[in-house]
Amino acid sequence: MTVIDIPGSKSVTARALFLAAAARGTTTLLRPLLSDDTEGFAEGLTALGYEVVREPGAWRIEGGPAGPAADAADVYCRDGATTARFLPTLAAAGHGTFRFDASPQMRRRPLGPLTTALRTLGADLRHEENEGHHPLTVHAAGIKGGALTLDAGQSSQYLTALLMLGPLTAEGLAVTVTDLVSEPYVEITLAMMRAFGAEVTREGRTYTVAPTGYTAAHYPVEPDASTSSYFFAAAALEAGRTVTVPGLGTGALQGDLGFVDVLRRMGADVEITGTETTVRGTGTLRGLTVNMRDISDTMPTLAALAPFADGPVRIEDVANTRVKECDRLDACAENLRRLGITVTTGHDWIEILPGTPAGPVEIATHGDHRIVMSFAVTALRTPGITFDDPGCVRKTFPDFHHVFGAFTRTQ
Repeated sequence: MTVIDIPGSKSVTARALFLAAAARGTTTLLRPLLSDDTEGFAEGLTALGYEVVREPGAWRIEGGPAGPAADAADVYCRDGATTARFLPTLAAAGHGTFRFDASPQMRRRPLGPLTTALRTLGADLRHEENEGHHPLTVHAAGIKGGALTLDAGQSSQYLTALLMLGPLTAEGLAVTVTDLVSEPYVEITLAMMRAFGAEVTREGRTYTVAPTGYTAAHYPVEPDASTSSYFFAAAALEAGRTVTVPGLGTGALQGDLGFVDVLRRMGADVEITGTETTVRGTGTLRGLTVNMRDISDTMPTLAALAPFADGPVRIEDVANTRVKECDRLDACAENLRRLGITVTTGHDWIEILPGTPAGPVEIATHGDHRIVMSFAVTALRTPGITFDDPGCVRKTFPDFHHVFGAFTRTQ
C-alpha cells in the first residue's frame, strides 16, 4: 500500500482566502494549496490592499470587513476561475475602483450570469471588451443586498461568489437558483461560510444569507479530492495496486471524493474511514453509465481510464465541462481517438468503447491541467504518450509528474 500526501484543495483554499479577507481579525490557513491558481489569488488580495503573509504550511491573512484597503487596484487573475470570479465580487463590497483582467484562456471563460447578478444588486460593473468576459472594472460603493434570481447551470462558482458576498451586504441576500451544476461545491461553500461565522439557510432553491459579516478562524485545508482522483484511478487500473489518501474521509467537504464510488461500481475495492480513503485494484474494470453532473471535474479522469473497462463507459450530464479551461469533452474525445479508441459525443455526454490505446501519441493538452493529469493514467498502460504542455499542471499541482511517477514506480 502507498500513502500519498495530496496537496491542499484548490476549491477550499480559494474560498478560505476570500472568507479570511472578509473576516474580522487574522485568519491562519493550514496546508493551503501552493499553485499558480492560489498564488494568483493571494497576489490579487495583496493588490487590493489585504495583508497576506505566506509561510511554508501556513498563510496568515489580515481581514478587512469593510472591503479592500486600497481605493484603486489593477488585478491580474492569471488562469484562475475562482480568482477571476471571486475577487471582483469581494471588491464590489468595498469602496473604490478596481480593474480585473486575466489570461487569454480565462478571458474566454464566461462570467456573465455573475456580473449580471452583481449589477442587479446595484454594483457599477463594466466589461471593457466582450460582455460577460474579462477584462472588467468595478466602481464599488458597497452592496445593499436584496433578492435575485440566478442561473448557475454553467458554473456553481457564480452562486458561491454571491453567497460569500451575502454577509458583507447591508441587508443580507436571498438567491433563488433556476439551474445549478456541481452542487457539492456549493455545499463546500456553505460549510466554510458557517465555519467563519456566517448564517446561511436553504429552502428549496432559495439560499438566504444574513448580514452578519465574518469572524477570523484557524482553518485547516483538506487534501484536494479532484487531484486525488488520478491516484485512485491509477490504483483501480492495476490488480493489487493500493493507494491511501489521508485527510479525505467520511467528513470530507469535497463532493469529488464521490469519484471513488464510480470506481467501486467498476469493480475496485474502496474503503472510506473517518480519516482516509483507500482504493485497491482488483483486476476488474466494468463498463458503466454514470451521471457526473455533480463531480464533473473528474470526468476527464474517468474518460482516460475508460478504454481499459470491459464494456462501454458513458458519462452523462457534463455540458459544463465544455466551458472549463478548455472544452474537456472534445479534448478527451480528440485524444482518445488519436490513441485509436472509438468515442462518440453529444452536447452533454461522451461514450467510450473498450480498446487498447496505442502510442506514440502526443496528447493535446489545450493548456488544461486536468487533461495532462488524466492522460497520465492512460500512459500507465500506453508506452509513447507525451504531452504538448506538461507544465500546465502548475495550475493546481506543480509537482504532479514527480509525485505520480514515484507512486506508479513503487508498485
